[in-house]
Order: sequence, then structure tokens, then C-alpha cells
Amino acid sequence: MPPAAARRKDFTGFRMRVQYCAWSKITAFQASRPFIVKADISMGFASLTHPARGSKIVPIVATLQRTFSVTTTVSSTHHAAPRVHPAGVRPSLEIVPFDAPVGAEVLGLDLNKPLSAEDFARIHRAHLDHHVLVFRDQRITPAQHIEFSRRFGPLQIHVLHQFQLPGHPEVLIVSNIRENGQPIGLGDAGHFWHSDLSYKEKPSLGSLLHAQELPSEGGDTLFANMHLAWDTLPEHLRKAVEGRSAEHTYLAKYAELQKRSPWRPNLSAEQIAEVKPVVHPIVRTHPETGRKALFVSEHFTTHIVGLPEDESRELLEALFAHSVRDEHIYRHQWAEHDLVFWDNRSLMHLAAGTPDHLRRKLYRTTIEGNAPF
Repeated sequence: MPPAAARRKDFTGFRMRVQYCAWSKITAFQASRPFIVKADISMGFASLTHPARGSKIVPIVATLQRTFSVTTTVSSTHHAAPRVHPAGVRPSLEIVPFDAPVGAEVLGLDLNKPLSAEDFARIHRAHLDHHVLVFRDQRITPAQHIEFSRRFGPLQIHVLHQFQLPGHPEVLIVSNIRENGQPIGLGDAGHFWHSDLSYKEKPSLGSLLHAQELPSEGGDTLFANMHLAWDTLPEHLRKAVEGRSAEHTYLAKYAELQKRSPWRPNLSAEQIAEVKPVVHPIVRTHPETGRKALFVSEHFTTHIVGLPEDESRELLEALFAHSVRDEHIYRHQWAEHDLVFWDNRSLMHLAAGTPDHLRRKLYRTTIEGNAPF
């Protein structure tokens, strides 16, 4: 650690300032607020980590010949800038894992530029390893968003066609904004823990959510690692679910959500036909990694096949509670133009909520997966 004179902390107005000496390659300390700051001087960046809120990457700016400093505002709207690189040097693609049960940030990626097969392969591998990838400051069009998503597989169209982005049916608008008295998007998406499209015969491989307009507070997204949920499941629960399957249906909570949000549209007969109940194994095997994960959620899973209703409900409640223990969760705080890509075969997610008077809008694509086994 550098001498005390080389370090200082200032929390005025939630602002944190840390000064590092250049000859100290790595320094770290636990701040009086629950944030950990780590800096790698040779690489020119610092990582801010909060136990519940996840990590942010901020640049280290040279202030003196032998001294570096970093200043950041700790809030949900802080824009985590990419690391600083020497002029004229193109950053290489780097994967920086979060200090959390899931998640990593991909540095050096600009989806406005062609993506090589080698870099795509690294992103694919990182997605399998970390389950949630965060691409910062992606100022891309919906067409580019769709193009990148399609590299992972065919895209799925959400049953609520009312909230498709005009001209781009592959994009679902997730938003609480109303125009002319009508919602422009699905405002209560993610109200319950779920895995996207688990109610389909071929549930989603993954989803990519791109920030368009963010609130000044709230709007976080939580991700639960369902591989960890299975790995840590008590033995009596493992035995109870072994070889069993459960029903998933899009309609499970639909009426309840309509009561909470009256603007949520009634489904047509054609839409209901698109979302007939399906049965999937309670424990699924990831088709690419072979890892097992729990595959039930409070939003779409209705009952366990072959069990009496009371036993099914009791067992599902135990699985739901275990899945979302704090030690399984990463909480993502959105920054402007974030693109977040998560693996629905490995995770559940939840929207933490946004105050009604604040505007939030994101665009989502969803990649088709395989039938769970």
C-alpha cells in the first residue's frame, strides 16, 4: 500500500476521490461507505464495487507526472466510462469479471465497428462463463442491436405485439412512458422473478437490453445465478425435485399484473394461442456447458407435474426462496447506452422498479434457445 499521504477520501455529496502514487501498481481499501476501490495503474482504470449493486469501471486520469487520481459520483446514473488508452492505440477486447456471483464487463468493444470472428468467439465464451455481460456506451441503432443479437441465433418475437418497436418487430420496448395517454412499452416487465420466455417450447437462450432513456433513481435489474442455486440446494430439496417437471405459462400472473397496471392489454385469442402452457424439467442442463441449473420461477411456473397442489406449492415456494438468496444475486445499475446481455438458461432476473414520475425506456431482443433437457 502507498503511504497514508498518498491516499485520501472525500465523501461530500456522495463523491469519492482517491489519489494513487504511480509506483503502487495496485491499491485497494474499504471505504466507510460500502464501496471497494481497486486501481491498476499500469492499465489505466479503476473498478468500483458495491456488494449489492455490482461494479463500475472508471478511468484513472493522470494529474501529475508520478501521481494518478480517480473521481466518480456513486449513483445509479453515473456513466462508467471506458478505460483510458494512449492516443492512437486501439483498445483490445478485455473481459473484466465483477466481484459478484455473476457478471463481467466487456471493454474495448464498439458495435458500430465490424466485429471479428475472434472477438465474437471471446464474447460468446465470456457469456457462457459469466452469464451476464455489460457493454458500456453502445451508441447503436435498433438495426445494429438486432444484427448483433442474431449472431447468437434466431430472434423471438414477443407475444405483446402492441409494444414492438415500429419497423423492428424483433425489438420489444420496455418502458413506463405514456404518450397521448397510452403506454409506449411494457412498463411492468420483470415485476416478478423469471427467465425470459420460459413459457415457450423453446425458451430464450438470452436477452439483450439496450438503455435508451434512464431515470435519475431506481430502474436497477437483479440477476440470480441458477447454477449456484442448484449447486447449493439442500439435499432434501434435490431429492424432492429429482426427475420432476413443472408447468410454465405466460398467463400465470397476467390477471394479477393487469390489476396492478390496468393499461396492460387484454390478450386476443390469437395471442393466447401463442402462449399455451408447456412442461419443462425443474433442473435443466445447459446445452453448451453441461452445467445444471434450477429452471422454475415465481412468474411463469404454476405447478409441479404429478404432485398434489399443496405439496407442489410448498416445494415451489422453497425453490423460489432459495434461488434468490443474496449470495446468488448481482444487481446492475444502468448507465447511459448500456447494453446488457444475459443467459436465460443460467439466470433469472427481476426489475427493481422505477418511480412512476421518472421516465425509463429500453429496447430488448430475445434469442431463441433449445427445448430444455
